[in-house]
Amino acid sequence: MKKKDQLPLRKGVGIVLLNEFNQIFVGKRIDNPTRAWQMPQGGIDKNENLYDAAKRELFEETSVKSTKLIKELNYWIDYDLPNYLLGKIWKGKFRGQTQKWFFMKFTGHEDEININTKNPEFMDWKWVNKEDLLSVAVSFKIETYKSLKLELDKLNVN
Repeated sequence: MKKKDQLPLRKGVGIVLLNEFNQIFVGKRIDNPTRAWQMPQGGIDKNENLYDAAKRELFEETSVKSTKLIKELNYWIDYDLPNYLLGKIWKGKFRGQTQKWFFMKFTGHEDEININTKNPEFMDWKWVNKEDLLSVAVSFKIETYKSLKLELDKLNVN
């Protein structure tokens, strides 16, 4: 097995989905023993446009299609997996992810949200206030979520 620093980062996308009250969608992962909450995210298919990847991942995880793009970050955010997850996620090929994040406004009705999808990733979901985002996140994504919270502050999202 390769050492952690020899493994590449997996490219992915993430979505900060905001409701009409500027609360953030988070889901509780089925496969995470800590049962922390996270925002929708996922991989990029070959030759897939990043925004299309974000919309596809959001739909695959939440069934949500009714969105309006607010902002695409002009930089990537990286995180490393903790040692206990190395070799267990992504067939051991990656040490973490580098992600392009998209801020979207949910324009649909809550009954559109359905996490019981073809390949469910979440066991539960909820809206959280921006101030509560860091307290529900898994520890190894805290720095990513801090960066996203700062971007929300720049957008004047309460």
